[in-house]
Amino acid sequence: MKGKIILISGLVIILITSFFAAKSHTVAPQQDQGPGKKKKEKYEIQLTEEEWKERLTPQQYYILREQGTERRGGKYDKFYEEGTYYSAASLQPVFSSETKYNSYSGWPAFWKPVSDTAIELRKDTSLGMVRWEVVDSKSGSHLGHVFEDGPDPTGLRYCINSDALIFVPKGEEPPKFKKDDN
Repeated sequence: MKGKIILISGLVIILITSFFAAKSHTVAPQQDQGPGKKKKEKYEIQLTEEEWKERLTPQQYYILREQGTERRGGKYDKFYEEGTYYSAASLQPVFSSETKYNSYSGWPAFWKPVSDTAIELRKDTSLGMVRWEVVDSKSGSHLGHVFEDGPDPTGLRYCINSDALIFVPKGEEPPKFKKDDN
């Protein structure tokens, strides 16, 4: 009987500890996102899913619109040219080569976005854990996640899918959607 009480007490302690550990995640959400805050429901770019499928490749659609993750070692993982990374969904600049570093994670990593308004953070409780999802602020499309194991000065690692990005070398024109060329 004593053994059962000790076992049940231990389980209760583990559950309570897990609950508080999940609530104490300290990545600071930007702007109005985060626990208890209403996420932005209207974005500047609003397309139907069919329009997204026409605009994006199947892999981009899977990542950006279905919150997918590409395999390790994508095209920008060990890529270090000078330039700007744009969201493949909105074509807005989201990260700079100046803040890119090798995190040895298998995905492109940055310690800071190109501006405070380029991305938004959303609480992600999928896969049985608490993480912060990184989305572009113009379309709400999934780029990756941010973790607290990055370098100084921020201590953050924005772990971003290569297929969610378009790289433009320094000095070149930003990307445009095909229909914008007309």
